[in-house]
Amino acid sequence: MAKNDQTSKLADSAQLIRHFDARGSDELAFMARMLVQATLPHSDPGKVAEFSRVNGSYRLSIQPGVGVGVPYGSYPRLVLAWLTTEAVQKKSRRLVLGDSLSSFMGELGLMPTGGRWGTITRLREQMKRLFSARIAAIYDDQDAFQMRSMEVATDVDLWWSPKHPDQATIFESVVVLGERFYRAILERPVPIDMRVLKALKRSPLGLDLYTWLTYRVSYLDAPTAISWDDLHEQFGADYNDTKNFARKCKRELTKIALVWPELKYKTPRGRLVLSPTPPHVAKLGPKLEQQNASRS
Repeated sequence: MAKNDQTSKLADSAQLIRHFDARGSDELAFMARMLVQATLPHSDPGKVAEFSRVNGSYRLSIQPGVGVGVPYGSYPRLVLAWLTTEAVQKKSRRLVLGDSLSSFMGELGLMPTGGRWGTITRLREQMKRLFSARIAAIYDDQDAFQMRSMEVATDVDLWWSPKHPDQATIFESVVVLGERFYRAILERPVPIDMRVLKALKRSPLGLDLYTWLTYRVSYLDAPTAISWDDLHEQFGADYNDTKNFARKCKRELTKIALVWPELKYKTPRGRLVLSPTPPHVAKLGPKLEQQNASRS
């Protein structure tokens, strides 16, 4: 798709997102907080025994499953948002992914296409990597050390036919989340707008910045500067240098501002400055949390 077409589609999406909030549009979604503070790789790290990212005293470590690599790119991020949202709403480890591949892909904002580089092949590969992975969330500072190691899924049954994505299957396609992973993603998940993820899905960096920003400003009470060096360590392990990373961040921030014009930020030399802003999707109050749980 040409760059102008992408910009036009993003602008069209931005109009709807600005005028109709996520809850009213039934597009309220969630992302696990531990996967917002630090994230998956943007590109394929290759055959590695472990991939990790650091955010201050917090480290996210990902170990690939046997015979598959580390999940990377936009697709596992979209799947994680779907999994977290379903777990929050259904209050269950057992999640039914839908009776056809095309219907599930539609919920992620993806159009089914075949072939070696088609969306079907890429999604299936990333789902295998994600569901087979082990994740460790580690906090380590002068006063305390905390580590939680967890498997993403304990059971996976995907019965979809790649050759017939619209065909309903006899058996349900189901994922059973690991117990510790399930409990971790339910611990203060970050509310987000699924329409924004769909609009930014071509850029894993854009997805990471959007989810992190709506989380970060939710507890911001004064202007705060974060160096590009620190953000590069947190999000940019796939980029050769901080200067290149900062340039791409600024490009993605421009896109995010289209769908979230209230976001207050500046990019003076060497840093990103955030000012207090309401999060893009407000935190759930006790009443809304109860209503959300009742949907299960």
